[in-house]
Amino acid sequence: MSRLLADAILVVHFGFVLFVAGGFVLILAGAARGWSWIRNPLFRYLHLAAIGFVALESVVGMACPLTVWEDALRQATPAHPSFIGRWFGRLLYYDFPPWVFTAAYLVFVAAVGATLKWIPPRRMAGRGPSRPGRRGA
Repeated sequence: MSRLLADAILVVHFGFVLFVAGGFVLILAGAARGWSWIRNPLFRYLHLAAIGFVALESVVGMACPLTVWEDALRQATPAHPSFIGRWFGRLLYYDFPPWVFTAAYLVFVAAVGATLKWIPPRRMAGRGPSRPGRRGA
């Protein structure tokens, strides 16, 4: 059971990484291709918050909660990793000094933040000045 939970956490972790990295690629591609959905404010600000959280964790020296949970569950299982644990782990974990990850995350936060200026999300409905002929609240 512990191995199954550890694998589930690993898959969720991989999905989070895919959202952050893939989201950035999709924002750039969507801007070039004229996809309107990439200007969705909820998507854009969740995307910035996701990488911002990762960068903040790294700056303060905090381990990712998903990694901590997965490691704790894996210690309670036999030494042989599962297929999912082996392959997703290879895609997700790298052996570099911590400063490399911190620098990469900070550069990535800056790049995602820059897209908010260069490829701005659309205005949220009901925000900003009212149109002529409409009454304000």
